[in-house]
Amino acid sequence: MTFQCQRDCYMTEFVTSVVSCCPADVQHEVNGKKETIQGFHVKLQDTILFPEGGGQPDDRGLIGDVEVLRVTRQGPDALHLVASALQEGQEVQVKLDWGRRFDHMQQHSAQHLVTALAESMFGFKTTSWELGRQRSSIELDTPCMKAAQIKDLEEAVNEKIRAHVPVSVQLLSPDDPAVETVRSRGLPEDLAGPVRVVDIEGVDTNMCCGTHVANLSHLQAIKFLGTEKGKKNKTNLRFLAGNRVLQYAERSYAAERSLVTLLKSVQSLKELKVCSRLATPQVKTRRCLSCRTGAEQHVDAVDKLQKSAKLLHKTNLSLLRDVAVLVAHNFNQDPLRGNFFSLHKKDGDNEFMNIVANEINTEETLVFLTVGDEKGSGLFLLAGPAGPLAELEPRVLESLQGKGAAKNGRFQGKAGSLSRRAELEAFLRQRLAAEQQ
Repeated sequence: MTFQCQRDCYMTEFVTSVVSCCPADVQHEVNGKKETIQGFHVKLQDTILFPEGGGQPDDRGLIGDVEVLRVTRQGPDALHLVASALQEGQEVQVKLDWGRRFDHMQQHSAQHLVTALAESMFGFKTTSWELGRQRSSIELDTPCMKAAQIKDLEEAVNEKIRAHVPVSVQLLSPDDPAVETVRSRGLPEDLAGPVRVVDIEGVDTNMCCGTHVANLSHLQAIKFLGTEKGKKNKTNLRFLAGNRVLQYAERSYAAERSLVTLLKSVQSLKELKVCSRLATPQVKTRRCLSCRTGAEQHVDAVDKLQKSAKLLHKTNLSLLRDVAVLVAHNFNQDPLRGNFFSLHKKDGDNEFMNIVANEINTEETLVFLTVGDEKGSGLFLLAGPAGPLAELEPRVLESLQGKGAAKNGRFQGKAGSLSRRAELEAFLRQRLAAEQQ
């Protein structure tokens, strides 16, 4: 059966009647999670809501005031999943979610166009495709696509869009000889009714059950988002079509403006250091307003920031090492130092703690070091004589909610929480004092 949605893809409202309504338990995806819905499968005399098929997702809409949650095909019939029952035989008005439908029409017709030109221009056959929520992809039977080929293909498909090429639908009998000449991946085993053929004038003729635009100009534009390696020496070509291109441009522009603001704020901090040395406020203002980071300068600006960040990180590591040596030196020079050393530093790493431990004689001194957020997670190191160290390990792990390993007189690892650090330090001091008595 050919549905009204396939005869007129642009129809948004339709009056029909309910043929049957039966209880149904169906797995339905809500926000990416599968849920089982106890609802009803409704068959209509005809429908403008497209049932999932041919790589195209199903439509959404209303039957009367009842929301349609899913539409699937069962032989010649379309099953509409709804939450509440409808009376058999009653006349109903079906309303289509046009935004969702038109988006699917644009992506599907774009796929036909890209598939046809990829094969005619480069001999790349399409083996499958996916109409995704945000972007779509075509699997091409080639190990790779060169950048020049992607560029040429994008120019070619958009030239066809600018040429206002008509798209039409034919209905052929399954035994019509013309069916053999139409591009297809084969007829479905449960085909009922005529064979539907979508023709892009002078470009492509293909069997398809999906909904399509009436003219390539309705696609507005197609934008390729690059390729990725597919299965078995195939290449996935990612693309956007129609309104998705405009939405992508809007998101990109918003991100660009945000990046401009962020980069300007970084630039202003640099300017402030220079301008503070200038003589007058007027000169300072002109100086600060003279430097701007436009969108065309983003790559250079981010490259400079990355180099500055790497240099700063290298400098910080060097300073951190110096601090570690100085901390240990101060302890070693303290005549009242005792045989226990404890230190917590918010900013630090394993290297910082190991340098401190290296500079202190841990054969005589028990060293307890932590770095990280005092109320959050972090790192720990406990170093000292091997015997007492092994006995203390379970208490350290329990107090710090940690995981660690002992090696060469040191026990170190990750702390799930440092909130009980002070309690653990007090315990270590008491334990050490008791052993010395």
